[in-house]
Amino acid sequence: MRSAEEKFYRARITRRDEFSAGLWKIHIDPGGEYQFVAGQFATLGVQTPQKLVERAYSIVSSPYERELELFIELVPGGELTPLLHALPAGAEVSMRKIAKGRFTLDLKSGRKNHLLLSTVTGVAPYLSYLRTLYKDWSDNRFPADIHLYLINGASRSWEFGYHLELAELAAKIPWLTYVPTVSRPYEDTAWRGETGRVEDIIRKYTDLWHLTGADTTGYLCGHPQMIELGKGILFRRGFDKRSLKEEVFWIPPKTLRR
Repeated sequence: MRSAEEKFYRARITRRDEFSAGLWKIHIDPGGEYQFVAGQFATLGVQTPQKLVERAYSIVSSPYERELELFIELVPGGELTPLLHALPAGAEVSMRKIAKGRFTLDLKSGRKNHLLLSTVTGVAPYLSYLRTLYKDWSDNRFPADIHLYLINGASRSWEFGYHLELAELAAKIPWLTYVPTVSRPYEDTAWRGETGRVEDIIRKYTDLWHLTGADTTGYLCGHPQMIELGKGILFRRGFDKRSLKEEVFWIPPKTLRR
């Protein structure tokens, strides 16, 4: 059996930034070599008197970056996020030494279009894709003829977290189209962008962008309802299971399942 030292790093939070109440990002020094592919997740833990509480979080940062960056949403009554939310910069957490996950960018199927659908913190793996691709593009190592279309939803615009980074990136590169959408514009009257839930506007934008299951891989990440409804819409538009990838951030109670 492997010892704790073999399986875990004593990682350190080097920085934290609040986006809004209950939404924040942290930068982490793993404390050792940490390899991952854009789209994978890291497993963090906090030791309580009773046990080590662990959860997986999609990585925002690119493998080219030295530190890990994570985008976290406070879950009231959750086991781990209230513990993480209380930790200041400088605090230590446990982190498993091996990244996991298969929610990586599909560069083998030959589909040139990539439709990225997300809600709030579900944008995290897409940021890792984009930061990695931007570095490759800047270094003339960009994959052949691909285009990413990102729709990111939140209740209010201040919950996007990375809106400025994404908007600036989309403005200067030809291979990214970015649409943020707010589902409660009546609570965010200054918002002038798209409105509606992600699943409400999938049809509109797949038509506008001429995306089909034959030439597009669809990715769904974040809220389970968006993923379930979004998959149904894409299936009806000709996508099949081979052209869809999903990352569900939590499993809803049975009463909420359809």
